[in-house]
Amino acid sequence: MFEILVTTSRGLDGLLLDELTSLLPNCSLKMRPGQVYFSGELKDVYQVCLWSRLANRVLVQLAEGKIDSAEELYDIVASVPWQEHFDVTNTFVVDFVGTNRTINNTQFGALKVKDAIVDTFTHHFGERPSISKVQPNIRIHARVRRENFAVYVDISGRSLHQRHYRQNTGQAPLKEHLACAMLLRSGWYNEPTKPLFDPMCGSGTIVIEAALMACNIAPGLGRQHWGFSNWKLHLPELWETLVADAHNAQTLPQAKIFANDLDRRVLNSAKQNADSARMLEHITFFNSDATKLQVDCEPGYIVSNPPYGERLNELTELLPVFQSWGEHLKQHFQGWRVSLLTANRDLFKQLKLIANKDYKLMNGAIDCQLVNYVLDEKNCVVKQTIRPDSDFANRLAKNIKSLSRWLKKQNTNCYRLYDADLPEYNVAIDRYDDWLVVQEYAAPKDIPEQKTRKRLHDVLLALPEVTGVNSAQIVVKTRQKQKGSEQYQKVAEKKVTLEVYENGAKFLVNLSDYLDTGLFLDHRITREIVQQRSRNKDVLNLFAYTGSVSVHAGLGGAKSVTTVDMSKTYINWAKQNVQLNNIQCANEFIQADCINWLADHQQTYDLIFIDPPSFSNSKRMDSTWDVQRDYLQLIEHAAKRLNNNGEIIFSNNLRSFKLDTNSVNDLGLSVENISQKTLPEDFKRNPKIHHCWLLTKQA
Repeated sequence: MFEILVTTSRGLDGLLLDELTSLLPNCSLKMRPGQVYFSGELKDVYQVCLWSRLANRVLVQLAEGKIDSAEELYDIVASVPWQEHFDVTNTFVVDFVGTNRTINNTQFGALKVKDAIVDTFTHHFGERPSISKVQPNIRIHARVRRENFAVYVDISGRSLHQRHYRQNTGQAPLKEHLACAMLLRSGWYNEPTKPLFDPMCGSGTIVIEAALMACNIAPGLGRQHWGFSNWKLHLPELWETLVADAHNAQTLPQAKIFANDLDRRVLNSAKQNADSARMLEHITFFNSDATKLQVDCEPGYIVSNPPYGERLNELTELLPVFQSWGEHLKQHFQGWRVSLLTANRDLFKQLKLIANKDYKLMNGAIDCQLVNYVLDEKNCVVKQTIRPDSDFANRLAKNIKSLSRWLKKQNTNCYRLYDADLPEYNVAIDRYDDWLVVQEYAAPKDIPEQKTRKRLHDVLLALPEVTGVNSAQIVVKTRQKQKGSEQYQKVAEKKVTLEVYENGAKFLVNLSDYLDTGLFLDHRITREIVQQRSRNKDVLNLFAYTGSVSVHAGLGGAKSVTTVDMSKTYINWAKQNVQLNNIQCANEFIQADCINWLADHQQTYDLIFIDPPSFSNSKRMDSTWDVQRDYLQLIEHAAKRLNNNGEIIFSNNLRSFKLDTNSVNDLGLSVENISQKTLPEDFKRNPKIHHCWLLTKQA
């Protein structure tokens, strides 16, 4: 008899217990979280390996005991006659799971186990087996929990969920044993003659596993390498007998199985996987929109792993899709049962269906729920789609109407539509031509995450309807306070770039990849002031970002423009913007820490624009920067580089910032607060979006 431990993913242990109870009716099984354990014969071990659709690993215990030191762990492992389990010529590897106060590092634990095994062989043969992490002959598994320790030989080898057929996967592959769990929880396994349909099949895992179930094909039949292949206690004749029995048990499926995916490339991968599993002939594949596709058969089961919308930008497209899909299911799939896996239950609210059961499952490291629905008469009532009439939608529509007259007088296609006008809808919404950028401000800690997520969903659902912008052209970001060089860090790699215009200038903006787009819309009037004051002047643009002020200075007829920023990315972006506008004046682009560069610089200018960050602790700076603490020294250095009657336009966006007028006057500069003059109409609700002063050097 062997002591056997079978592991699975969290949430599947109850299903695994039921499965093994059916497979091994003569064994007494017990369950722990993620595990089922029992005493059994080698035949029982083989049966689990061959037939379990839910197990990850099958482990045969070799020794156990309580440990209070690394030495005690070593002694337990050394007590195993390892030479009776594998040869010194075999390779092996040790997996170690768990820690306690003695073994607080799994690598250390694995090392102690390895040492004990190697020392045993060295003692008996004068030589030791080699370690191999790539397909070792023997896999040793050790587990520690509190003071309890056990060491096993891993009979399965690779995790059992890794079937032989998976050649290609999509972006978020569903593990095979989880697909089986979904089929079991859906109820289809108990009615295998009923049609099965996965409308968003991805790499095809669910329908392939369903076809294998319907054909009564043991999931272990296709595996070429087992953990027991080089185990000395392995009985090849017994194994071959069980494999032959499994082959003889195969049948033809009685169910119609359908799969669909909108992405043709992904669908082709699913077909290749199905062909590798020899199930292609039993599955009908469609390449269509799930919100429109119908299947011609009696009611059955829909089981699917649709997109979760893990990234904010995915939600903008998924929310309306789930709305349409819910209506489609009610109209064309009456009588069907639906089981859907998600990590975002709020997304399912758009289906407008009442769930009758849900289960907690893990898809890899992602906490998920499997939600079951019955498309009965009550659930198939199609309610008329209500146009967005929430407080947010109404306020946004009001804003658009009030801005429409102002926009007719503006020469721009990028502006702000909404800026947290309603506290409960804490977002800013900017329009760039036919695109929208939604910036979700970090919610206060006392507001539940579920509530903020629902409000964001409300926003994203209302936007296409109210603005007329396609949901695929809505970019969503979460805005939090940035520190140091974080303002320069990418937040995505989608490269949603386009050309926009403003008061005769053209700019390249990147709507997706950075926290900011490359154009500060609240400085629209400020840039116009720079343009008006630049003719025949030498202009310096400090903390230049993407050079929008440099562009306006050049268009205003500047004699020369010097553009300085610490970021190479933004300096290159600034060069592109200047080239885009075909500016002919002398242009110099300098990548440098503006503060140190200005302190050592000797050239003088007629107009200097300064818009520093509120705070920075970038590694590229010699020290930290705090605008309230350090601005006077910055202005002092700038004043020294200013010609007589020259001007400094000084701006920043620290809401609590205070300018010491007397101290600035002492530097020989007059002070005019032009903050209100530089506040555009679309930002007037937020008068502290920036501060701005005109500082003039007296002759």
